[in-house]
Amino acid sequence: MTAAGGGGGGGGGSTQYPNFWGSEPEEEEDYYAAHGVRGSKSFYEVPDGGPTLFTRSWRPLSSAAPRALIFMIHGYGNDISWTFQSTAVFLARSGFACFAADLPGHGRSHGLRAFVPDLDSTLFHLLSFFRSVRRDQDQDQDQDRGGALPCFLFGESMGAALCLLLHLRTPRDEWAGAVLVAPMCKISDRIRPRWPLPQILTFLARFAPTLPLVPTADLLEKSVKVPRKRLVAAANPMRYNGKPRLGTVVELLRVTDHLGARLPEVTLPFLVVHGSADEVTDPDVSRALYEAARSDDKTIRIYDGMLHSLLFGEPDDNVDLVRKDILAWLNERSC
Repeated sequence: MTAAGGGGGGGGGSTQYPNFWGSEPEEEEDYYAAHGVRGSKSFYEVPDGGPTLFTRSWRPLSSAAPRALIFMIHGYGNDISWTFQSTAVFLARSGFACFAADLPGHGRSHGLRAFVPDLDSTLFHLLSFFRSVRRDQDQDQDQDRGGALPCFLFGESMGAALCLLLHLRTPRDEWAGAVLVAPMCKISDRIRPRWPLPQILTFLARFAPTLPLVPTADLLEKSVKVPRKRLVAAANPMRYNGKPRLGTVVELLRVTDHLGARLPEVTLPFLVVHGSADEVTDPDVSRALYEAARSDDKTIRIYDGMLHSLLFGEPDDNVDLVRKDILAWLNERSC
């Protein structure tokens, strides 16, 4: 089998399976083993009638216990089975067990495509899945007579905002830390819709929340620097390419306003990484997070000239640089 697309962070030393994207292989176990990890997929039924979430895990090939558990959240319009997972495979090869779910309305999870009208419910669904994984892993550790493994959050863009919101809604010791990649933790005044557009959108969303008619720039063009990688990202059949839906935009404005006001309440250890040339989320907002957070352990890395897609869309040397910084940060805080 030869995967479609090409290049861009999908290495692993195999010529048979050069990338993580393209037609899904029949022998998925062999496919991931060729990249040096154990991969699995399943559907998670959220209790109390919630949506069905498509989930994946990426674990080290070694039978030894992983160094830590990493719970990953993708960004708006993305999914966990295409380019996003190149980071998860890298971390699994480095000794970490990674877990992720397609958000409702994204990828293979249930729901209208890219319709996110209630992020509070989304947080509940994600936390339910993450805690179910954690219970299973803790049981395995007990059987191996080891202690509970540290648990980290990892999020990109909107997913990073959800990481912070999960931290603010859970006990302080539940998470060992978070890796926040180009976080959408507040809508910058430079790109926030001007009055009266937010008020108009909010009004219209009451009557037609699912309508995909909010004008926006080409996010792919603004996110992915390398042209051949842009072609790979555009070929993703699970990627949402339409205009944002009214209800989604109104909810993002609401939640980022809420989160922006609560940045001083952030206390968990975190690493935030951001490109200085990012036009999708504002690096100045990441700087504001770093300054406002009360975390005793906080680190920020701003990469000169990099765009929004730090872990896929940049030249390979840039991707490697960001990966190494993330891995070093995690290694220092893991078993």
